[in-house]
Amino acid sequence: MTYNEICIALSDAGIENNRGEAAMLICRFCNINKAELLLHSKDEDYPCEELEDAVIKRCSHYPLQYILGYWDFCHETYRVTKDTLIPRQDTEKLVELAIKLMPSNARFIDLCTGSGCVAISTLAARRDCRAVAVDLFEETLEIARENAETNNVGDRIGFDLADVLSVDFMDELGTFDCILSNPPYIETEQISLLDDEISYEPKAALDGGDDGLDFYRIIIGRYGKYLREGGIMLLEIGCDQAKAVSEISHGAGYRCEVYKDYCGNDRVAYITRI
Repeated sequence: MTYNEICIALSDAGIENNRGEAAMLICRFCNINKAELLLHSKDEDYPCEELEDAVIKRCSHYPLQYILGYWDFCHETYRVTKDTLIPRQDTEKLVELAIKLMPSNARFIDLCTGSGCVAISTLAARRDCRAVAVDLFEETLEIARENAETNNVGDRIGFDLADVLSVDFMDELGTFDCILSNPPYIETEQISLLDDEISYEPKAALDGGDDGLDFYRIIIGRYGKYLREGGIMLLEIGCDQAKAVSEISHGAGYRCEVYKDYCGNDRVAYITRI
């Protein structure tokens, strides 16, 4: 296939950034870089079966990130698979606040870690900190472990296989200066209404229960006893959940301040003891 043919195929399938994605697919599967691609004719044929298969997948709206096998987040690159939620720019605000608000030499925990991007990018910027990352699935934790090593923070992070909603496992992990999480927060009945591409992501990483608030009730209501003096929680929230999460926080005896993401939407709850 040629660059132009790929662009046309992607455009016909409704892919908006068809030119950019065509370039990424060619570079990924034909083992060339962007500078080399610019030197080639847009009508040059790339006889690569893997590339053709990738284009077919993308035309079915299978996520580009899963096809490429990696994605950039903050200043790091992460391996992603169907077992991990795709890192999004919205979540970079959570990392920014963690870097800024955690005390020196902090020990923090990242609940529902997925690819590990939140914990790892925080550690990459805060060389004084250590972390524990928790997820429900071993396949997901394996990806997070690999990402930690690739991004040179493997010596400062541990991993724990556990159900965040059970809480009991925390007794073995001790206390923390900060609890971070980008938990599932989409209402169960809304899952089937999401964009086609999101439907390929792991449901367990999206489904926050009937009202989308199950994880907030547990994390805010039951994890506080594992915070050290002056400890904080930083939780990503849905853009329409600020009021509900604030009410949960106040009911549990915490202050809650909500920060907006780079698009101006409510995105991170900063929770502290009253």
